[in-house]
Amino acid sequence: MIALRVLVFSLGVVIALWTVLSAIRTTVLPRSAQVSITRWVFQSIRRVFELAISHTDDFAKRDRVMALFGPISLVALPLVWLLLIGFAYTLMFWAIDTSSYAQAMALSGSSLTTLGFVSKETAGERLLAFTEAGWGLILVALMITFLPSIYSVFSRREAQVAMLEVRAGDPPSAVEMLQRHHRIGWLEDMDDTWLDWERWFAELEESHTTFPILVFFRSPQPQRSWVTASGTVLDTASLYISCLDVERVGPAGVCLRSGFLALRNLADFFGIDFDPDPAPDDPISISRSEFDSAWDQMEEAGLPLKADRDQAWQDFAGWRVNYDTVLLALAEVAMAPYAPWSSDRSSPSHIQPTVRRFGKRLRNGSGRRRDRIGTDSS
Repeated sequence: MIALRVLVFSLGVVIALWTVLSAIRTTVLPRSAQVSITRWVFQSIRRVFELAISHTDDFAKRDRVMALFGPISLVALPLVWLLLIGFAYTLMFWAIDTSSYAQAMALSGSSLTTLGFVSKETAGERLLAFTEAGWGLILVALMITFLPSIYSVFSRREAQVAMLEVRAGDPPSAVEMLQRHHRIGWLEDMDDTWLDWERWFAELEESHTTFPILVFFRSPQPQRSWVTASGTVLDTASLYISCLDVERVGPAGVCLRSGFLALRNLADFFGIDFDPDPAPDDPISISRSEFDSAWDQMEEAGLPLKADRDQAWQDFAGWRVNYDTVLLALAEVAMAPYAPWSSDRSSPSHIQPTVRRFGKRLRNGSGRRRDRIGTDSS
């Protein structure tokens, strides 16, 4: 019997330490980390939400339901931590010779909530009660500081996404973005735009791998999404470099590289398979006819196009191949709203029934980190 109590006490200690470490890695650790408890909570709640929307193909209804996924997951997470701490200390209270499991559970609940409605008879019980109450307060404090950080990053992300509607239309389109800049005389003066989005992509990578729940936080307006905004800016930069006869393409290239590296790191965190070093002539989801249609629209709008359309197509495909797979996969993961050249060709279940599916890209289990993220293929 003594051996059993020692084993149970040790198990309680392990569960408590595991829970506290998970909370610290989730809320304080300033780098991406696969946290098993956090992942299990988010995945479990995600399955419930997916079941709730499985009966409808109406994107508006699905969006309204999925908008609650992130907030509910964040509220559920500290509750799970507290339940695990309570369970761990219940085991420890029982192991130090509490008469019954029910009494041990009452002692643990009394200590965790700091209500003190159950008296502690021994020094061991008092010591456990003090430590449990301390861990409970620490977990609550961590969550109180965690939530403002989440919403601060979310607000900065969405401000840039909202501004894109002015420049790229609704839904955002790369061709529309170039045409609007041409109409107002900003086509050759887009350096600040590219540099702003370079910084946005850098923050996106850092924040959305450190706080992965942000990936599932939906925009205040249903037609907007950080995924489709990313795709629009990257496609705009790709068309700008490959198709337009302009002098300065350096800032656009820097923005493009910053963007596809950010999306690759996000995809890597979520365990999405992609080729880290694709060839320039690897297939992409954009067809030559779609590119030709975009070219014709730009030509009709009077944009300064290069002379060789075939070479422009090869250059565009060489840039797009760097982010094509990860963009479409992330659009599926985030259930992004419709936008051309991104979510319109991801999952058929949340956009439109006729959209072609490119295959399941999410692996079961935790993601992995690569030592090398490939270079551009253009």
